[in-house]
Amino acid sequence: MTPDGRPTAAVEGSGGLLPELSLFYPMFNEVENVDASVASACDVLPSVARTFEIILVDDGSTDGTGERADAWAARDPRIRVVHHPRNRGYGASLVSGIRAARFAWIFYTDGDNQFHLEDLLGFLPLKDPRTILTGYRAERRDPAHRRLNAFVYNLGVALFFRLKLRDIDCAFKLFPPGLFDGMPLVSEGAVIDLEILVRARRKGFGIVEIPVRHRPRVWGEQSGANLRVILRAFRELLGLWREIYGGGA
Repeated sequence: MTPDGRPTAAVEGSGGLLPELSLFYPMFNEVENVDASVASACDVLPSVARTFEIILVDDGSTDGTGERADAWAARDPRIRVVHHPRNRGYGASLVSGIRAARFAWIFYTDGDNQFHLEDLLGFLPLKDPRTILTGYRAERRDPAHRRLNAFVYNLGVALFFRLKLRDIDCAFKLFPPGLFDGMPLVSEGAVIDLEILVRARRKGFGIVEIPVRHRPRVWGEQSGANLRVILRAFRELLGLWREIYGGGA
């Protein structure tokens, strides 16, 4: 569906539809990307799930993202918006999306349109109620410094958390039913993906990586290389490691 309500061609799926799915987009100052993100979800999700909802998590945006999201929700009852009154961070946005989800299967991807939502169709043949399906960027289309940061981060996680994955922070994940039941989530920054995967493994869930396409960001600005974001990530990494391996609860 286009922003003015005109239908567009749906994408054919395979592997059997999910019975229900909550998709959410974390968004911070993504006003230029809201329309394309929501329209893509409206096109693709009928080929993924029999019943679905779309949740837009506005993390205290100041550029009109929240207003644009509210306009979509006013037109389509399948769309809901969660507003943070101030910018709380990427992890807080993911936690809000997870807690707001009404359906058993949960999927999230970033609202910056760097991923092809159609790639979710390739997850369907591998869906399993005890397995997280997570994408890895087959060709990461980010600046060189972000690729280097990701390489170092993945090496550190493999060493200190014993979690060997190609692309831990890939924002393209399908979570199975029951994964978050009783799971505390405390990271408000970039460590949230790692926290989810580490806690999921401790609950006995499997993790399977699937290649997905990635494209350069066209609109908006990335915040992952921001010094404040990096320092918060280090603090949260240390806290998570102490909890998991240092005798914490």
